[in-house]
Amino acid sequence: MIDGPYFALTVLGVLGTALVAGVFCGFSTFVMRGLAALAPARGAAAMQAINRAAVRPPFMIVLLGSAVLCAVIAVVTFVLWPDRGAVELLLGSALYLFGSFGLTVTANVPRNDALARLEPCSAEAAAYWPVYLREWTVWNHVRTVASAGAALSYVLALT
Repeated sequence: MIDGPYFALTVLGVLGTALVAGVFCGFSTFVMRGLAALAPARGAAAMQAINRAAVRPPFMIVLLGSAVLCAVIAVVTFVLWPDRGAVELLLGSALYLFGSFGLTVTANVPRNDALARLEPCSAEAAAYWPVYLREWTVWNHVRTVASAGAALSYVLALT
């Protein structure tokens, strides 16, 4: 079994990745559906406000802190290569770093930036809004599964 500071890192990894999975799951299961039910101008304006509110310390500490923690866990695993749990630890780190954080940077943030440049009441925003909803939500589903998979992998490494 993993013990000492390595145990604490892994438990923090479980908590961080699970918290992020929960946030993403909320968006995939009801927030985006609620926004889709609004008129495009109202939905786009609401999402713009949500995106601005997300880039604040409470969420960013969890999102970025989990990425740093996953990277540390991966490096420590490669260096120490524990007798048990190494595969699960590396899998958890990869799932979060690539499937959650990586997709956030490469798939969701660019869409958020494109939406932020639009005036919600414009024809351009009305045309982009359904595309945004569909594409952003698909990538968010992937981020949700990857974050939850990372948390599960870390839990399995602890058992």
